[in-house]
Amino acid sequence: MYTDLLAKIKNAELARKESITTPFSKMDFAIAKALAQANYLKDVQKRTIGHKMFIDIKLVYRGGKPGITDFKIMSKPSRRLYVGYRDLRRIKQGYGLAVLSTPKGISVNTDARKAKVGGEYLFEVW
Repeated sequence: MYTDLLAKIKNAELARKESITTPFSKMDFAIAKALAQANYLKDVQKRTIGHKMFIDIKLVYRGGKPGITDFKIMSKPSRRLYVGYRDLRRIKQGYGLAVLSTPKGISVNTDARKAKVGGEYLFEVW
């Protein structure tokens, strides 16, 4: 689940790791790709060992600080949160990013607003 992925990334960055490996899921891979496109991660690759698939994530540091400082889970299994594209706002005065699950796939707030598509508001990262 993406909540575990975010916690693993944050903890690895705080421990100054260069990269992490996590079990593969389509949603985790799409979220990691979206974070990599927004420069919160350096690189994301899918790797197969035997019959199992993994995601290799290379972490990024800016000026010695982690790329992902913190995150906030917005939509939970007990309470789903949906937003329209008109309701998408800037996160942390433009320094943060919101990730949504839209009918067109996983998208960040700026891309979803340009494409005029809303969806489930998964989390915020900064």
